[in-house]
Amino acid sequence: MITGTTAGGTAELDSGTRQLTRVLVLFSLSGRLDPRGPSLGSLVDRFDFGRFALHLKSSGAVLPVPVLVQDVTPGELGLPHGHRGLALASAELAVLVTPRGDITLILDCAFAGRTAPDALAAWLADTCFDRDLITLGDRPLLDVLSRRLAAREPLAFGQNVHQLVFPGGELREELLGVDAARQSVVLSQIVYRGRTATSEPPHLRAHGATLSAHGRGVSVHVGWAEHVENGLILVAIGMVSALAVLQRTRLAAFETMRANEQASASSPYEIRSLISQLSAGVNELQLDLAFGVEAYVDSLLIPEMVMEAFQSSLRDALGIRESLDNSARMVERLTSVISARSAALDAELSERDDRRDRTVSVLVAVATLIALPPTLLLAFFGANATTVNPHRSVFDARYLPAYLLAWVPFLVLAVIGYVRIIRTGRRSGPLLTPAAPVPAQRPPSGG
Repeated sequence: MITGTTAGGTAELDSGTRQLTRVLVLFSLSGRLDPRGPSLGSLVDRFDFGRFALHLKSSGAVLPVPVLVQDVTPGELGLPHGHRGLALASAELAVLVTPRGDITLILDCAFAGRTAPDALAAWLADTCFDRDLITLGDRPLLDVLSRRLAAREPLAFGQNVHQLVFPGGELREELLGVDAARQSVVLSQIVYRGRTATSEPPHLRAHGATLSAHGRGVSVHVGWAEHVENGLILVAIGMVSALAVLQRTRLAAFETMRANEQASASSPYEIRSLISQLSAGVNELQLDLAFGVEAYVDSLLIPEMVMEAFQSSLRDALGIRESLDNSARMVERLTSVISARSAALDAELSERDDRRDRTVSVLVAVATLIALPPTLLLAFFGANATTVNPHRSVFDARYLPAYLLAWVPFLVLAVIGYVRIIRTGRRSGPLLTPAAPVPAQRPPSGG
């Protein structure tokens, strides 16, 4: 993990001290909320980003917006094992929604008094692994939020959690002290399964050192001012949201592939409807990858060294870039498969239309030939012949052989042609059959 501050005169502005330990827990939530619904303004309006605010204002269209921000009485927030002896001084809930409707829940807590590393580590584990048991008042937390947000579907915790720790008081002094062994022990307690590193930039020695360390699920940041903390929080929110979108996109891609393989249709309308649905689904996947992942994994939002270092390191730890590349290739191949099915349908319909046109052409030619007997029949009645009695009706039964001779062949041909046209339009078997499974690759032959 790379640590440090910006250089020059901004170093003093970006460093700071805090008395209370601040912990933020970021939860990805399943489901979606309409980002066009009532919001509480922009993130820049709600939180202090200091000198980073100008960057964020220019990127406001891609940032998540808060739809719920609520102070919570410490006694209302319940964990399955309590607060592990920590003195919860304040708590705040915030629900953010991205432009694509993805939801992130933020639990912002501050602890008074001494924050023992082992107690803090236990508290972090409870909020991560037992998050379904967190309550607000006497009800499950997400039940309360679902009701307050009027969500169409009950909210549920997703797979991704990231916890940011901003130590204060004695914990801060332990982490920034000269005892490197003690520092390593404390970091190892808080940042489980992570990698840590420290730095003390020379130009900050007069103002105090900074430290940043993180694993996949926990970050520790010491010595930063509040606006830098909020910037780091925004970076983590983007990473958590992007990872959740990647996981959802991967599952949706598999569902689309399965729907494509199992699809069977017997009419052009059904096939076109199926292709339209699959194409719409793939378009949504591409939009999710573009505006739900790519928009948050580069340094364009806050082009500052501190943010870029944390973002790059956390992105690598989460494996977002590789997952994004793999998911993009999956979506591209789905697009190719759907395009191939559409082309196959067009070819099949074109062949069917050709067969129908050929049948009609043959019928017209034959009908033209068969039209000769009716013409002769009319000429027969119009002729001044002894076999035609002018005193009898043309519908007299004695003329029945002449009618049969003229019309029966024509009627038989018309029936045969009609049947052929119907069979051409409704060929036996489905036009679209389920896709064949991909054969397994042959093992390379030994040499």
